Amino acid sequence: MSMLRSAVDELLGEDPSRLAEEALESDFVELQRTTEVLNAERLRWLAEIDRRQPYRREGFLSTASWLAQKFRMSWSEASRQMRLARALREMPEAQEALGSGEVSSSAVEVLASAREANPEEFRDQEQTLLEAARTLSIRQLRSVVAYWRQAVDADRALEDSDCLRDRRRLHVSSTIFGMVRVDGDLDPETGETLLTALRSVQDADARAPGDQRTPSQRRADALEEICLRWLDSADRPTVAGERPHVTVTVDLEALKGQTGHRSEFDHTGPIHPQMARRWACDASVSRVITKGSSEPLDVGRRTPVVPAPLRRAVVVRDHHCRFPGCERPNAWCDAHHVVHWADGGSTALSNLLLLCRPHHRLVHAGFQVDTVDGRASFRRRDGSILEDRAPPTPIPLDRGNAVAV
Repeated sequence: MSMLRSAVDELLGEDPSRLAEEALESDFVELQRTTEVLNAERLRWLAEIDRRQPYRREGFLSTASWLAQKFRMSWSEASRQMRLARALREMPEAQEALGSGEVSSSAVEVLASAREANPEEFRDQEQTLLEAARTLSIRQLRSVVAYWRQAVDADRALEDSDCLRDRRRLHVSSTIFGMVRVDGDLDPETGETLLTALRSVQDADARAPGDQRTPSQRRADALEEICLRWLDSADRPTVAGERPHVTVTVDLEALKGQTGHRSEFDHTGPIHPQMARRWACDASVSRVITKGSSEPLDVGRRTPVVPAPLRRAVVVRDHHCRFPGCERPNAWCDAHHVVHWADGGSTALSNLLLLCRPHHRLVHAGFQVDTVDGRASFRRRDGSILEDRAPPTPIPLDRGNAVAV
């Protein structure tokens, strides 16, 4: 162990920024292979600790609990490592290949799952599956193992699929400042449905120029878009006598942009008045007159701010988002009031623009927009003008040469 520590200390003295590119790459390859070899040894030692259980003298009840507590790792990670260490004790050829750097830890985990499904058949075919692990990518190896499991025990494979379905879960909870945490595990069918839906939105949105979002942010935005489209669909089932919708409760003062007054979502709580104003641009509004802060005296009928025929006219004119350089389709857009209706702006074609939701947020967060003769002029937060993309000339809708259905 002292030699190993000395080698590590020597490595820590290296400065990779001073290496030539070829040397940097070759040294990293060697470092990666050495890491896999060390991991194989670490798992071998962990399996021996699991066999002897020396931690019991300190009161730990399992190897996984000792591992999680001793090295400050998550319980799930400790359990995963223990399963792999125990599996390798029964997979001598795979352990040797991992120790020599021929296969990766990720590949060995896939093989361990195959052994767990059918230990006897795996023992007979370990060498064949190991050869696949040496040559295939992890995704290809998972596919090979899945078909292998079906071939050796079709009934068991079907039972395992049903077990995966039973393990599905989804946790959604509000956290601090109104953020919502999503965590769960989906069975293959539900997961495939979700991935297909997310990627369809992401792929359609990929053409937007200058997109600085991270992949995880793009997935979050795609999920929002899918949910909004479902809520906007006409065939939604009713809940408590009405179709489900996002509800924002906002005082008149907050709607005019004043802080310190009620402005909140039903589930995630208070929001900034500017966010409420953005939602109110293209929504249905119910007037509620209260006595004091909470006692309702009168409730008005729910009325769309932008009626459907007028929105169709805006779509015919704008086609897609009017923000410079953006061509997100009209289905992804809100009808934005240039002068907010809460400030006296009219709900008329001349005062409306299609803006996709990301750019709608920007306009309500400091960017400015004005319209002159149907042409939109956008300004940055510092007042400088954004170069226009020359939106289409407004179509005169009163001459019978445009039809929106």
